[in-house]
Amino acid sequence: MSNLVPPDAVDTQVPVIFNDGSSEKAGDLLSKEGVIEVKESDDISRVDEEEYSDAEYKRVRWKSDLILLPLMFWCYGIQLVDKTGMGTMNLYGMQKDTGMKGRQYSLLTVMFYVAYAIFEFPSTWILQRFSLGRVLSLYMFIWGCIVLGQAFGKNWATFMVLRFLQGAFECIISPGFNFIIASWYTTGEHSSRALFFQSANAGWDIVIELVMYAIGQHEINHPGGFRAWRAIGIFLGGQTILASAVCYLILGTPNEVRWLSDRDRKIVNRRVIINRAGLEDGEGGKIWKWDQVKEAFIDPVTYFQFVNTFLSCIANGALSTFGTVVFAGFGFSNAQVVIYTIPIDVAMMVWFALVAGISLKWANTRLWFMAISGLPTFVGLLTIPLLPAAESYRWVKYGMYLMTATYTVCVFSAWTLISSNCVGKTKRTVVSSLVFIAYCTGNIAGSQVMNQNTAPRYIPGTIGCAICLGAEVVLILLWRVYLVYANRKKRNALDAQGLTEEEIARRGEALGKEDTTDLKNPYFL
Repeated sequence: MSNLVPPDAVDTQVPVIFNDGSSEKAGDLLSKEGVIEVKESDDISRVDEEEYSDAEYKRVRWKSDLILLPLMFWCYGIQLVDKTGMGTMNLYGMQKDTGMKGRQYSLLTVMFYVAYAIFEFPSTWILQRFSLGRVLSLYMFIWGCIVLGQAFGKNWATFMVLRFLQGAFECIISPGFNFIIASWYTTGEHSSRALFFQSANAGWDIVIELVMYAIGQHEINHPGGFRAWRAIGIFLGGQTILASAVCYLILGTPNEVRWLSDRDRKIVNRRVIINRAGLEDGEGGKIWKWDQVKEAFIDPVTYFQFVNTFLSCIANGALSTFGTVVFAGFGFSNAQVVIYTIPIDVAMMVWFALVAGISLKWANTRLWFMAISGLPTFVGLLTIPLLPAAESYRWVKYGMYLMTATYTVCVFSAWTLISSNCVGKTKRTVVSSLVFIAYCTGNIAGSQVMNQNTAPRYIPGTIGCAICLGAEVVLILLWRVYLVYANRKKRNALDAQGLTEEEIARRGEALGKEDTTDLKNPYFL
């Protein structure tokens, strides 16, 4: 039986009954007045009547966790360090060796996210049309080669081209992984699984920071040899290429992978069908549907997602591009910056684990934790520029900087709501693309907030990031208010029909199999 959402659920996209006849069977379930009406002849039978025991469900879920989650953790960590590793490369002399001047370095981040935004939609469309695992593996291999090539860049123009290409191919991993989570897990499991692999932003970063520190120390102890920043580029590109080969063998939807037996594959699909969202590569999933495109643009939640991502990524773009420089401005050496970043990563992992555990045990907590996660970073970034410039305050500033460990939950948890609540393959593709366009534009804006003329304290940019995070907290609370109101209204409409929870679940699953969207499926709760 499905894990039904209680009447006051707030982390679930609210379905609205449409009567436009765009889905034949869905239309048959609605009267002209919008009242739920089921005929005896309607085919709303379950997809798979075969019974599976609880032990089988748990065994397959555990098997999926053991194989998929460590690989996704590794790959997600790789995409982060590939993207932000240039900050460490910069600490070890990349700008000086390549003759970059003025704003040229910050424009590398702009170029990356411009390409990310341009190629986000076509790449997500390719994910929908072709083998998910194969496409992800191919994209990862190509961007690994590009990162490897950065180790041999000699001028700014070369890096501009390479960063553009890197953004074009790296754009696929976040929507791709969200699709994988949606195809393997039930709605109640989305947040904990997604936060696990997203915690690689801190977890794998710890490993890479130590390796990059060792590479930097080797150059210091053996001057005149191969430059540390070039060695870092070779290391980062090499591990990405290796990971792409592993993904090619293992990663994919339940219907793509080879390590599931036929029975286990049916069990996984049965678990997902309970979500009333259909299967990622199931019936209708490969067909582009323009009515779902329209629905994506009229759904208010799309705009909550877009603005939330944009505001969060302004801070992300600023910190990922200039965080190490701001950190060094407190009075720390380059080597200390690399080492003292590790406690921040540890704090981030602890916070991710706490949020994941609570969201798995208690429903409807994601939006609360999104709001809570923005507050420490808001306080920290607002306090840093207000403190005196004296080096004696560097540890106080470090403590404030440590508080930035929580803000990424604001956007990562929001993305899990796309997997859980945005139903309809075309609609999910459109919403994911729009959200990651917001991700790109936010990061571009953030990279330009930190003006070189305000170095080394970057006071205006730091205050600007704090204001964005404060606005994001307010937005998240408004988002929750909207969902509380709409969900209660929807539940009251269903209760008035006198349907049992079993009947609501049965009809919701049947319509979900037909690729009916969350707004047009009156039983999607």
